[in-house]
Amino acid sequence: MQTGNVTTPFGRRPISLALVRRQQTVAEIKAGKSAEKWKVFRDVSAAMALLGIQSNSLAVLDALLSFYPENDLRQDVPLIVFPSNAQLSLRAHGMAGSTLRRHLAVLVEAGLIVRKDSANGKRYVRRDHTGDIENAFGFDLSPLLSRAEELAMLAQQIVAERAAFKRMKENLTICRRDVRKLISAAMEEGAEGDWQAIEDIYVGLIARIPRTPSPADVRAILEEMQMLKEEVLNRLENQEKAEKSSGNAAHIEQHIQNSKPESINELEPSSRKERGAKSSEGNGGQREPLKAFPLGLVLKACPQIIDYGAGGAIGTWRELMSAAVAVRSMLGISPSAYQEACEVMGPENAAVAVAGILERANMINSPGGYLRDLTRRSERGEFSLGPMIMALLKVNGLAQTRAG
Repeated sequence: MQTGNVTTPFGRRPISLALVRRQQTVAEIKAGKSAEKWKVFRDVSAAMALLGIQSNSLAVLDALLSFYPENDLRQDVPLIVFPSNAQLSLRAHGMAGSTLRRHLAVLVEAGLIVRKDSANGKRYVRRDHTGDIENAFGFDLSPLLSRAEELAMLAQQIVAERAAFKRMKENLTICRRDVRKLISAAMEEGAEGDWQAIEDIYVGLIARIPRTPSPADVRAILEEMQMLKEEVLNRLENQEKAEKSSGNAAHIEQHIQNSKPESINELEPSSRKERGAKSSEGNGGQREPLKAFPLGLVLKACPQIIDYGAGGAIGTWRELMSAAVAVRSMLGISPSAYQEACEVMGPENAAVAVAGILERANMINSPGGYLRDLTRRSERGEFSLGPMIMALLKVNGLAQTRAG
């Protein structure tokens, strides 16, 4: 079998070094290897997006495989088919000649077939005196056999990604339903707190879902929707704890204090009810760990700090913390204030707090004093990162909507 020979195309068609390497790889097919041709074709069909081919290319490959008489592609027999363009066009559902030639070139470029052209560019077979094929000129299907395992893995990858995407969409649908009904219940039953603001955030998230979302779109919205659900549940839980531990008069006073609009403390909108609940529990720490918030979500809430990352980008928590040190200096926050915040909140939390202060720097007279205040509140269990991030997400989301 002459699958390992490097051949160049007839006429003006060029050859690339990548094509030469593919032909050399075909020559290394393991002896005795075989693969069911339609199984390979199904794998190619599943992985067409990764291979850079379209449905018409698949139709041409289907036609080529139909000219190979055996069901299995085998290393020990010739894998060259030599139909004319007219015959190919018929089996490719009447595809036009120019379209046929274009998709043949696509299949060659994708490394799925190899041209083996004769001296005059014609496709034919030469047989010996016994009738066996001595030499054939046409399209070599050996790359399909050579790459059978790779194509199967690509197909499995696509199937896994589709299944994961389907699960993400299902999870987003369930999370959307949960958040919508929890907000409605809180508003209808008169639960304390600014539920209209929470509803606005929810509506903003829904509005950001594209008509045809990609996996990245669904993943990002799902993360934010899950965080919003967690915040809603936390508020309802904290209210229940506050009701159990507070008298009726104190409850009314807390409601009045918590209902002040446009507070300068929007960066840390955890309500006094939350603070009272946490103080009564005596946890002396934060309400939730930073790990609950994906880095991407933090950067969406606090995009300005990205400019202070190395090369104008932030891809890890370490890079965010390095950027926060630069921002600390720029805002005039003393090293001791930032060090204290790191010790009390944790370095990642402190970096997020600084990023949040940067977003509202024009509203804060003393960033250093503000950070010290957040540190003290955090030490008493009165500061929560969740409401801070949600408030900034709401503000930045509205800004992006107006800009668009």
